[in-house]
Amino acid sequence: MYSVPIIETDRLILRPYRRDDFPSYAALFGDAEVIRYVGGVPFTREQSWTRFLRQVGMWHYFGFGFFAIQDRETGTFLGEAGFHDVHRAITPSLEGTMETGWALSPKAHGRGLATEAVSAALKWADQQFPTLRKTCIIDIGNHASIRVAEKHGFQEFWRTTYHGNHVIMFERHQKASTSTTRNMRAHAET
Repeated sequence: MYSVPIIETDRLILRPYRRDDFPSYAALFGDAEVIRYVGGVPFTREQSWTRFLRQVGMWHYFGFGFFAIQDRETGTFLGEAGFHDVHRAITPSLEGTMETGWALSPKAHGRGLATEAVSAALKWADQQFPTLRKTCIIDIGNHASIRVAEKHGFQEFWRTTYHGNHVIMFERHQKASTSTTRNMRAHAET
């Protein structure tokens, strides 16, 4: 069993999910703006619960997973960022990679918080799993997430359709850490 690290940046805490995060998590994935590029249909509470449990369980089997993102100043749950291997029915396959993803509440949009969270998560992943390929898939219309991916060295390698949506598949070519991770501190959950 792996312990989930806690990573602190200037404005965020990336930490393990807690059961009391679920109401905020369900609201996040039930928000039409958040889900617009993640299938387009807001999740039901039941679908959110299944996803929530998947994110928690990923750590047990792979030693990596998604982090809950918390505002350092207010303690507010803002979203998630991290990695999974969800065995998507997509060609080419992403199985065996650290598929990178992120989703933040609309109240956190436009402030560089996705960039800060993804920077911290990738820095941790590069230290813990330096040889595992990092990938991501992004809806072709999600320009904000495409910019975040490109800032972190992700480059397009394929375009396809996934669940009826046109997506771009990216793989990461490591580059120097961004300034948002300069003051990052990580420690194991106690």
